[in-house]
Amino acid sequence: MAYPIIDTIKGRMDKAIEYLQSELATVRTGMANPTMLNKVMVNYYGSPTPLNQIAGITVQEGRILVIKPYDPSSLKEIEKACNAADLGINPQNDGSVIRLAVPQLTGDTRKEMTKKVSKLGEEAKVQVRNIRRDAMSAVKKDETLDEDNQKDCEKEIQKVTDSYTKKIDQITDAKSKEILKV
Repeated sequence: MAYPIIDTIKGRMDKAIEYLQSELATVRTGMANPTMLNKVMVNYYGSPTPLNQIAGITVQEGRILVIKPYDPSSLKEIEKACNAADLGINPQNDGSVIRLAVPQLTGDTRKEMTKKVSKLGEEAKVQVRNIRRDAMSAVKKDETLDEDNQKDCEKEIQKVTDSYTKKIDQITDAKSKEILKV
């Protein structure tokens, strides 16, 4: 028997995975990557605007991010936003573009980054477990299901939860290996 709640929890768990991946994209790995700047918000004419909407971001030589604003008058605000974003990188403003030189990660920094990745992975697992808990209580309250169907549905929910937990582990392990790779 197909249980409609399974599709619902899969959708919600997919969103938890998407969020985890977007968060992991901003974690520094020692290589320059434009997604590191996804959370940088620039005060653009009085409203906070994502950096990637007001400037082109490119990678030079594998370690340097070059930010070229579409509107040259926003250069100072972009520089302020990069400083405020706590990237651990000092922006260099040459009057037309901003350069961010991504430093090599030290052993200690790599360990800190892997801890951050583990923490993000654990938060995603908590989200998945909360979704499972909500689904289990919904199944228990569902009076249209007899006892056997309830048990089957609960087993199916647990199977889905286990598969998503495993997926989270794979994603965080891959990111940790990427960070630890010298």
